[in-house]
This record gives sequence, C-alpha cells and structure tokens, in this order.
Amino acid sequence: MKLLTLLSLTLPALTTASSSFAWERLNKNDSLLIIVDLQEGLYHLTRDVDPTLYRNNMLAHAAIGQVFNLPTILTTSAETGPNGPIPQEILDMHPTAPLIKRGGEVNAWDNEEFREAVRASNKSQIIIAGIVTDVCTAFLARSLRAEGYSVWANHEASGTTTVQIAELANAQLIHAGVNVVSLFSIVCDLMRDWRNTPGALQLLPWLDRYMPAYGMLARGHRAAVLNGSLIPGQGEGEGLPL
Repeated sequence: MKLLTLLSLTLPALTTASSSFAWERLNKNDSLLIIVDLQEGLYHLTRDVDPTLYRNNMLAHAAIGQVFNLPTILTTSAETGPNGPIPQEILDMHPTAPLIKRGGEVNAWDNEEFREAVRASNKSQIIIAGIVTDVCTAFLARSLRAEGYSVWANHEASGTTTVQIAELANAQLIHAGVNVVSLFSIVCDLMRDWRNTPGALQLLPWLDRYMPAYGMLARGHRAAVLNGSLIPGQGEGEGLPL
C-alpha cells in the first residue's frame, strides 16, 4: 500500500496530529545527531532501497555531524551477535563521540546510559536514522517525542525489509509529530544560506561526495564557466530559448 493511500485512510488523525505542531526549523546550534543501529549485520535487513545507495546514505548521515560540527551519539544493539558493529568509516568520523553499546534493549531510550548521553547534550532537536526504520528509528523517535524533543528522521538513511513497511512506519512517525525528511532537506535547513559557514565552500564538496546528483550539477556549471562554449543551435534565436 502506497504512503499516500495510508495517509488518506487516516487523514483525520494525521490532521489532528500535525495541527498540534508549529513549523520548526532546524538550528545547528541546538541539534544533536544520533546514529541508531547502523550496523554491518543489520544492514542486510535493508531491502527497501538499492544496497549501494543505502550504504552511501548511511555514511552521509554520519557525515552531517562532521560538516556541521554537531554533537553526535552512536548506539548499537547487541553488536557481538549477528547485528554486527558500526562500520569503521562511521567510527572514524566520530572518534570521540559516545558509543553506547546496548546489551539487549531494542528501544535505545530504554538504556539508561543512552538517555543520560542525550540529556547531557542539552539539545532539543534530534536528527536520527537507524536500521530498521519500523523498530530502531521509530521506537526511539516516538520515545523522544514523548520526552518533549523535536525529532527529524532521516528517511534516506533509515532502512527496513520492504517498501510497504517503510511507508507504514513513516506514516506512523508523522502522526507522532516526527519530521520525516530527506538528507538534502536536513542539510539545507541546517545551512540556511549558501553564504553561511558551513555554506557553499564546505557543502559543495560534501554534496559532491554524498549527494552526487547535486555534485555533478555543480561540476557541470564549473565546466561551463571555465571552458564551456555555445555550439550551433544554442545561441539566442537558434533554437534553444535562453
């Protein structure tokens, strides 16, 4: 069942939930990044997106903390079993960040050490992504909402077993007042203005690595400025409206 269908079936509840919250913008000075169970074993449960793309999305989520210098918390679920560790690339991005290795709690919020780390950050806006969307992301996001935090769930960096389950989980999160958003949405809201710092100087190389669709757009523009020239048919009055 498609997400729009799910939402239409529960429109009254969705309207009630969403109307209770004013639009809130991400503030890089009040944001905490959480990496929830993005583990090498759990990665194999992600079937709702291309695996190569999803691996990049996982790394991109972690790299948000780097480019915006956000406090970051990492947590794993029973990592010595089949769930596995967090990829070394992510650990290398955040060598001094708290890494909460939960022994058995499915919902990260049930772990006292994790709760204390979140509270110690003294941030009210939480950006999260996890495997799987309907459990690791959804359980924590709703728990954080219940505690009064504002939550942004990175849809692209959360993965689960089927597209249908992902759509249902995201619909439930929206009902709970969670902002279910894209990677580019998070980055643009934190940046606010290409002239800021971080701005174009820092974000264009970052996007080139983690969001190549925009990176190649910037490359194409650079090429046109540096060595581009019009060919017959491109000029004004020659076919293409310029």
